[in-house]
Amino acid sequence: MSGSERKIRALREILQKPGNNTCADCGAPGSSSWFVVGSGLISDPEWASCSLGVFICLACSGIHRNIQEISKVKSVGLSHWEDHELEFMAKNGNEPTKKIYEATVPVYYYIPNHKDCQVLREQWIRAKYERKEFSEAGRNLIYEEGTRDGMLMKRGRDNGQFLNRRFVLSEREGTLKYFTKFDAKDPKAVIKVDTINATFKPEKIGNPNGLQITYLKAYSTRNIFVYHDSSKEIVDWFNSIRAVQLHYLKVAFPGATDAELVPKLTRNFLKEGYMEKTGPRQTEGFKKRWFTLDHRRLMYFKDPLDAFAKGEVFLGNKDHGYQIFPGLPSGTYHNGSWQHGITIKTPERCFLFTCETEEDQESWMKHFSDVMSVPMSPQEFAMEATFRHKH
Repeated sequence: MSGSERKIRALREILQKPGNNTCADCGAPGSSSWFVVGSGLISDPEWASCSLGVFICLACSGIHRNIQEISKVKSVGLSHWEDHELEFMAKNGNEPTKKIYEATVPVYYYIPNHKDCQVLREQWIRAKYERKEFSEAGRNLIYEEGTRDGMLMKRGRDNGQFLNRRFVLSEREGTLKYFTKFDAKDPKAVIKVDTINATFKPEKIGNPNGLQITYLKAYSTRNIFVYHDSSKEIVDWFNSIRAVQLHYLKVAFPGATDAELVPKLTRNFLKEGYMEKTGPRQTEGFKKRWFTLDHRRLMYFKDPLDAFAKGEVFLGNKDHGYQIFPGLPSGTYHNGSWQHGITIKTPERCFLFTCETEEDQESWMKHFSDVMSVPMSPQEFAMEATFRHKH
């Protein structure tokens, strides 16, 4: 057996160990397969950090290449592997290495997956390996200081310009405030942390560090769009908000477990995109709108970066009078160019939408159906009552 064949066999055996067939950082799934091309082994994941002892995906390998003093990246199948590197990979691997670098990850800290944006994955990787934030217990983390005060670039509601604004997060008050001037005495807005959702939207905002903060103002959804030139700073803000939220929830629900509370922290939107909709009389004609599905709230906007939703639809449970159907009711006046209809029936009325493609229609319907299949919590029944009263 040649030296290269021996190394291919050794890598194959290492890859077959539990946990090594997914990316150690974002969990991107592998196929658990390998095949030989020439003298090389092609596998999934196709990359590894031979200095950290982990297998990683292509996207995360690019981040590892930017911390070369810590991580040395090699192609699993096409790079030349030294014997000592193979021995190191065999001794370590994804699961043992996670036990070292992810030993004390706080429950509020958002661990990104392969569908999340670059900035979240990069800061997760740097926090683990570069800053070693989660390697030892008792470390004072920046997210847990109880207050955060700093400047973020915020998009103006009316003119669309991004301007520097002061933001203050307070665990004691349970609020996030922002001020139009650094030395302003009174805040422009006081946002209760239990109403906040925050999610990274780099493409929509037009900045790789773009964060959308959504909250309730007089029972209406309000959006603000912010970014910071430092990717670390914006992710620190994001996880600090989650830490304050968790503290608030533990006080509000003292008997709840972490597993019950974590889903109540910031969450990604289930789906966003354009559909056409008609008004309540269903004779006004269909107009193109931007839709955001945030769990049970389906909000629609004239423009993706609008501060306020033009309207909202509450999606309750299917056993409480909420239904979804493909297509539009017969006789519906339809002036739009999009032909793939969706009808949502609530206890009060029907909402009619059209999608551009059948694929879009199926995707929206699956998300609506999934939401309607989940039992409602007491808080969601209260939200439904408020929603009905408002509308």
